Amino acid sequence: MVVLLACLPGRVDAQQASPLDFLTGLTEYRLVRSMLGRHVNARAVELLEARRRTVGALRSVSDVEARKAYIRERFLATLGELPERTPLNARVVGTIERPDYRIEKIIFQSQPGFFVTGNLYLPKQGKPPYPAVLYPLGHEPGGKAYPVWQQMLGTLASKGYVGLTWDPLGQGERVQLWDAAFGEQRLGGSTMEHTILGIQCLLAGDNLARYTIWDGIRALDYLASRPEVDASRIAVSGNSGGGTHTAYLAALDDRLKVAAPSCYLTSWRKLLETIGPQDAEQCLPPWLADGLDHADFVIAFAPKPYLMLAAIRDFFSITGTRQSFEEARQIYGLVGAGEKVDMTEADDGHGFSKPRRMAAYRWFGRWLKGVEDNEPEPEIEPLSREELNCTSTGQVVTALGGETVYSMNRRRAERAVRLRPAFSKEEMRRVIGLEDTRVQPVAWPYGVIEREGHRIEKWVFETDPDIVVPALYYVPAGGGRRPAIVLADGRGKSAADTEATELVRAGAAVLSLDLRGMGETRSTEATKGGEWNRFLGDYDSAMTALLIGRPLVGMRVRDVLHATSWLASREEVDPARIYAIGRGAAAVPVLHAAALEARLNRVALDGMLVSWRAVVEAQVHQQVFENVIRGVLRYYDLPELAASLAPRPVWVIDAADPMGRPLTRPAVEAAWQAAKQVRIVRRSAAEPAARAFIEMIR
Repeated sequence: MVVLLACLPGRVDAQQASPLDFLTGLTEYRLVRSMLGRHVNARAVELLEARRRTVGALRSVSDVEARKAYIRERFLATLGELPERTPLNARVVGTIERPDYRIEKIIFQSQPGFFVTGNLYLPKQGKPPYPAVLYPLGHEPGGKAYPVWQQMLGTLASKGYVGLTWDPLGQGERVQLWDAAFGEQRLGGSTMEHTILGIQCLLAGDNLARYTIWDGIRALDYLASRPEVDASRIAVSGNSGGGTHTAYLAALDDRLKVAAPSCYLTSWRKLLETIGPQDAEQCLPPWLADGLDHADFVIAFAPKPYLMLAAIRDFFSITGTRQSFEEARQIYGLVGAGEKVDMTEADDGHGFSKPRRMAAYRWFGRWLKGVEDNEPEPEIEPLSREELNCTSTGQVVTALGGETVYSMNRRRAERAVRLRPAFSKEEMRRVIGLEDTRVQPVAWPYGVIEREGHRIEKWVFETDPDIVVPALYYVPAGGGRRPAIVLADGRGKSAADTEATELVRAGAAVLSLDLRGMGETRSTEATKGGEWNRFLGDYDSAMTALLIGRPLVGMRVRDVLHATSWLASREEVDPARIYAIGRGAAAVPVLHAAALEARLNRVALDGMLVSWRAVVEAQVHQQVFENVIRGVLRYYDLPELAASLAPRPVWVIDAADPMGRPLTRPAVEAAWQAAKQVRIVRRSAAEPAARAFIEMIR
């Protein structure tokens, strides 16, 4: 037996919330709720170690050039194909005069009908063409009107630089999910909006960063087109989310000559050890599986001047920043450009604080003007958000209409559905990251609960070297072979006790299990409540799983396959009558397992998401992310997957919309036309949940 979790000193509290949730009462499993997170992080570390060895083996300029080409190729692949370059249709909609510079209020279209609101800072002194700074923004409130951004952009203009900034998605005038009735953002902040939209993009095979990066590239197009700008001297700099996009844009666009990201670059290992994956556009699945890390953004820019700006007390680990800098410094030295990479640390927290701003001014002066800029920073009086707005209402969606990420991604998903090939089981295995479906069940008993007419055996399965799955095996009294059911409930096995008891009374043996990350193996962080968990569930584990190229769906399929093999080996089980029931969040993995395991010859899906396509067609969704597979709509959807089980029957019971609400029978029938052998059930409020299950085993 492999003991997964170290024993802890001190008293072990044997008191349990339920005798059916027995695992956390055992000493060696007291940390089981962090098991899934540690599992995916361990796989991530293995990939990062392999990457470290690869980068450490670079020996020549040609090696570095090959690495740079690989970084860009894989980076673009994570985004999905970039949009077509179309007319910007840029226009100046207002001007603000300041003593040393002028601010032009700009609107352009990064894609047809996709409006971007920005401010262009133009110097009044000196002689054009000026060097310029592209200035992507972070998540701070107010978008382009945030006072710190105005302070830096005003200073740059006073120093003789043209500066261009623009509202990111979900911020300033570009809220994508705007509630016109209440006059506010529908979701509680830009990062939540980014991630809800980002999940929809992932289903279509893209990343939200496809849109944010393209906004930046088109902003650069506009900046370079201005006659006041020397297009051969353009830098990029921003903080936090703006630091993210500084790193992104510098890695992808050769027109940028100098880069200075602030408060973003660290290392993925330290990120996973500390705050975990951040919102959608900061995570680029399958980045870690592709052998990439934060330092690769800097490597991709070599040998051009790169300044990493860091805060010692940032929530982004300073240790990770230092490690990435050291790796980048070695690569810059390898190409003979050691003086062109540097790092400035300030003993403060997250933000584009004055020490980092001053370091950026010095860096820009050195590499864009050939001067040492040690001039003090002037005090810039910030303008109000209303003064800097480019639209009449302060929101693009109400003033101009046009496209949103939701509308454009929906069309891309529709196109993916039209063009996808016939369903392939091998392709399905690939996209869920399931390398091998052969399993050798490993299980240990942990006692028996005696009940009238049946017993409940407590078992623990080892389904991966560091993953355990607790299960309850309900066995009717009496002899003979009988039908058996694998029952997986997204709420956990204790929540399924009523249904399991009814099924065992009907004569079936039932193996009710907690798929990894469900039931008593559920992450404590994912059960704390709050808007983030309400909408996204176990976000950290699910996102890390995507980053390593092994979605949670595929991992949980392994759990179901182990359970099925174990059941088939039991002498009281009729191997020709093994069925599966998936409830709630567990239904999607159960359906995938049934597609791979012919011994599951009947399947019931209770409360399952009706389709992934429904997620991209709905503006908002919740508790979907753990069942997201990157690019899955390019290959199949849930109805097509169920159709592949034919002629095996499938019961679809109370299929749910993307918010988890049961759909009407006609709505489900319309979505499931591809699966002819499916029986669609819409139970009444008073109907016992187990009734349809009992009918399935008769």
